Order: sequence, then structure tokens, then C-alpha cells
Amino acid sequence: MEYICRYSSPIGRITMISDGESLSGLCFDSQLESVTNLLKEYQYTEFPIFDETKKWLDIYFSGRDPGFMPPLKVNATPFRKRVCEIMLTIPYGETITYGEIAKKLADEKGIEKMSAQAVGSAVGHNPISIMIPCHRVIGANKTIGGYTGGIDIKVELLKLEGSYEQVVSKK
Repeated sequence: MEYICRYSSPIGRITMISDGESLSGLCFDSQLESVTNLLKEYQYTEFPIFDETKKWLDIYFSGRDPGFMPPLKVNATPFRKRVCEIMLTIPYGETITYGEIAKKLADEKGIEKMSAQAVGSAVGHNPISIMIPCHRVIGANKTIGGYTGGIDIKVELLKLEGSYEQVVSKK
């Protein structure tokens, strides 16, 4: 059984998904239909993990780095999990390119090259938006690129963190 709770952010309503102990999903309502279609059973409820996540989101949307992370559970392939782990290392207010993530993965595997497109696909399947900061991943030519929640939301998140102007000025 999965549990769902809602949060109203300044840029749209967010749905949190949990097994009752760890956060396994965080998505804007624009993504919700595709997420809930994957769940076999779910119900709306409150759990301490949702309270902790709401606290994190309150701090984040006030324009500050929360400085802590609630327990996360990424249900994904090993490759997608590793991409999520790398995204978790991107500092607040900074960005990284798909190619830079691909280079890290290639170095880890001891291979010459890793596909930036494969990384892009993994980033696009991030189940815990915002907290696993896929919005901080940008194109090689410093373009904003895609975002499952919508480009407008990605831009707002980058602006909130103060990194949007850095991306735009690097073009």
C-alpha cells in the first residue's frame, strides 16, 4: 500500500507518496496522473514522513537550502538510482549538465563514454522531484531543457535557487 498526501506550493500543488516510512514520490499535479496510474493501491493520509517533507518544502520555498533530507526510497533500476544519487550531490543554487553526469558515470565504470541521452532519460524518470534536484540538470549549451513538471516550473525552481540567471548568462 502506498500513501499520498498533498502540499500547496507557491508554484503548484504537489503530491507526496510514501510507504509510510520513506518518501518514494514527489510530483506536481501536472505529473500526478502518470504517477498514480503506476500505483496499485493508495490512500490519502498523514504520516510523520509527510510532516518532515512539508517542513523541507516550506524551507525550500522560502528560498533557503533546507539543510536536511527526509528518508528517501528510490524505486528504480540501478542505473536510474545512481543518476539520482549523483543529482543529490548537486549543491543548492548550482547546475550540472547531462554530459557531466554521463562523464561521472563513465569514469566510475572505467569506460570511455556514457550516453548523455541515457542520463537524460534517467533524469526524466526521477520519482522525487525537487528533493532529488533534476531541475538543476541542464543541457550542454546551457539550455534549460526538459522537465517532467513543465519548463515553466523548472525555470521557477532555478530562479528560486538563484541559478537561473547563471544559466542564462552562460549562453
